[in-house]
Amino acid sequence: MKVPTELVGTRVTRTAFDHQVRISFTDHAPDGRIRVDGELVIETPFTLTDASGHQALLAPATGPSLAPLLGLFTKAVTETEVTGLGTLSLGFDDGTRLSVEPDSDYESWSLTGSGIAPVLVGPGGETDWQH
Repeated sequence: MKVPTELVGTRVTRTAFDHQVRISFTDHAPDGRIRVDGELVIETPFTLTDASGHQALLAPATGPSLAPLLGLFTKAVTETEVTGLGTLSLGFDDGTRLSVEPDSDYESWSLTGSGIAPVLVGPGGETDWQH
């Protein structure tokens, strides 16, 4: 699987919550065309760390406790990293960091859209990450 480095430079354009957490990312090329229009779907607990180092463990389907994610709106992705069997780590321009680890029993996260290679981290994680 390919590490989604195309996310660097995109901005968060939407967040949505139900039994999953969905974060949409968009960026435009210099000619004005859409370079990336992607959606990250998180299905397991994850961590959001703000610029001051305050860490929140968040989980889909927990309603108001997901409010810290609203602060990502319009933030730009500055770093994308995948380590181990599929731990996704996104850094944002305000110093916030989002991290999703693989789950032993469930799909933990996926990424789809245009201008980006699709990724699905299934139960137990994935191997052979390409940088």
